[in-house]
Amino acid sequence: MNGIRVTVLSTRGSAPREAGAQLFVTADGITGTIGGGALEWEAMAQARAMLEQGEATVERTVSLGPGLGQCCGGAVTLRFEPAEALERAQGAPVWIWGAGHVGRALVRTLSPLPEVALTWIDTAPGRFPDDMPDTVTRLVAADPPRVMPHAPTDSRHLILTYSHDIDLVLCDAALRQGFASCGLIGSATKWARFRSRLAGMGHRDAEISRIDCPIGDPALGKHPQAIAVGVAARLLRERLHKESATERRTGSSA
Repeated sequence: MNGIRVTVLSTRGSAPREAGAQLFVTADGITGTIGGGALEWEAMAQARAMLEQGEATVERTVSLGPGLGQCCGGAVTLRFEPAEALERAQGAPVWIWGAGHVGRALVRTLSPLPEVALTWIDTAPGRFPDDMPDTVTRLVAADPPRVMPHAPTDSRHLILTYSHDIDLVLCDAALRQGFASCGLIGSATKWARFRSRLAGMGHRDAEISRIDCPIGDPALGKHPQAIAVGVAARLLRERLHKESATERRTGSSA
């Protein structure tokens, strides 16, 4: 047993995080968050007491009132259980192609989000950082485009390798495979050249236009972390839009 995983099982009234949020507590560190300041501090204390005493799984309902020093006013039910890490995300598949500065910024920004499940691809083990998050799947591929057929067709691809040639072949492979969305890092000049070459590979203009270039929000700047923030914001907006559309369809059929 490496630590205690704390999971929000349910909430009542106002609460800092939703059901499913997780916190992983070890003797000297934490990963994830269940939010709430005092709530999280108390959960950490209980988890470390369980580590010391070797306790098994327990559930606890916590009121978020004045007694805890919080103004939420609701309640949360938490499960504390021995575990090795946070549970792997079951969110939308996001494939990040390239472990350079922007790739690393994207992984740092996106990996804590339960809405995404990250797969990270590059050509050699040494191109990845030593401190990769446990929730990220690493793939080492000497020829990255050959991995594309293994990606789910509802994946969101972010293509940003060290090579324009690899980027181009990945765009071609993604168009042939199918995807939920695809983004390519680059300038207007790079994209104009890619559009022409992808058309020469047999792709229709409407298909090519599904690839976004550049990625992120240009208004935020070109710093790797700024690009990552823009990408994360877009992915979250897409998720909320999808959930809202699903709720409207469900409501209209009721």
